[in-house]
Amino acid sequence: MRTPASASSESALADGRVVANHGRTVVVEDGAGHRHACRLHGRRLTTVCGDNVLFTPPAAGNPTGIVQSLKPRRTVLSRLSLQGNGEAIVANLTQLVVVAAVLPAPDWFVVDRYLAAAAWAHLKSVVVYNKCDLASSPTDCELDAYAAIGVTVLRTSTHGAPGHGVLAARLDHEVSVLVGQSGTGKSSLLNALIPEACAITQEISAATEEGRHTTTHAVLHRIPSGGDLIDSPGVRDYAPPLPERRHIASGFLEFSTHAIRCRFADCLHLREPGCAVRQAVESGQIAKRRYDSFRHLMTLEREMEERFPSNRKGSEGARPSR
Repeated sequence: MRTPASASSESALADGRVVANHGRTVVVEDGAGHRHACRLHGRRLTTVCGDNVLFTPPAAGNPTGIVQSLKPRRTVLSRLSLQGNGEAIVANLTQLVVVAAVLPAPDWFVVDRYLAAAAWAHLKSVVVYNKCDLASSPTDCELDAYAAIGVTVLRTSTHGAPGHGVLAARLDHEVSVLVGQSGTGKSSLLNALIPEACAITQEISAATEEGRHTTTHAVLHRIPSGGDLIDSPGVRDYAPPLPERRHIASGFLEFSTHAIRCRFADCLHLREPGCAVRQAVESGQIAKRRYDSFRHLMTLEREMEERFPSNRKGSEGARPSR
């Protein structure tokens, strides 16, 4: 039975959304679009950018709100932690935008891992090749390989490349996150798409006393035409939480049309006889580098299983739903 005090406490709660996460301090946007600096209630509560929460808004004499609880996540993008578990990065997405660039030199294996993570999480995905004004002949072969398997590929530049309009259209009414290597120009793309983004991040940094914003934390921005875009820190490398070995191939969409012709239904596409996927690689129907990315993830899964047999399985965001 609820006491009058507990009923009063519950009535004071409001729905909100985490739009910036700085450890124990977060910025929560309420239903009216106002943003509030908040702290997390209890030591066990953790949130990421994009989380839906219940919070106590700031009040007179208490300028900081309190996030009381976390609502269930519809989707989550995670990374593989050093302990072999899934560690959430951002939540409640619909689309992953992987940004590579002429400079620094693209690490296509990182791009492949993000695309696999998107497939396992049932997210749409887009590959953006940025800074095209710096090269007269971009590496079309890698980009064409993505386009051939159905991935949307866009070429952009902060100096007026036509890809900006197409990218803006792909972001419309989606909840997207910009991910990729450090230095690919994600923040420049963000500022080109949402001119007020720099002012918003500075305001958030001031609210959380983090100083000048340098994309060290993910920040969610509203798109004027509808939708949301999350700017995330750049990475040197990325590895997603991994499903069981038999499900890893599902992160490589081009494998599916060939896998149904494998001799064995449980073929892992490594050394099994009669593997139609390996035959497709040998005949050029599947790009060898994409297959190498698959093999790298299979090797990583085995290493994680050997190092952390008790806690690797069931990592958040790792197992494809059926």
